[in-house]
Amino acid sequence: MTYVRSVAVVLVILLLLVAGVWASWESAHHVLLPKGRQHGVLTVAACGEQMCDGRYVPDGEGPPRAAVTIERSVAVHAGRGLPVVVKPGTDVAVRTGWGGGLHAWLPLGGAMLLAAPLAAGGLRATRTAWSLAGAGGVLVVATFLAV
Repeated sequence: MTYVRSVAVVLVILLLLVAGVWASWESAHHVLLPKGRQHGVLTVAACGEQMCDGRYVPDGEGPPRAAVTIERSVAVHAGRGLPVVVKPGTDVAVRTGWGGGLHAWLPLGGAMLLAAPLAAGGLRATRTAWSLAGAGGVLVVATFLAV
């Protein structure tokens, strides 16, 4: 019965971590693999409950866009210019640089923090639990400081 419990806990931990990577990758791959995407600066005009929009001016080629949206976060304020990359085929932007990269991986940090108590209590793997909690905590704090 001990092996069944250990396998079940490992599967839940893996599920949490895979879900964190899956949720992060949707935005992170635009930041990590920016080649072939349009880079520029988004000047935020107004913010709703979940999205902000504003004027986009590209760094290189391409016309400026009047209405590009970005996910609202604590760092997005009206009138602020943010370096962004536009998702291909859309008018949705993702913040770039250290702040954008760390913000994109924030769901993985949360998944690591959630998996740590499972590793400690369910597997009795305290070193692994402290490693998961430390890595997740560093990611969350670094995101807070960078954004």
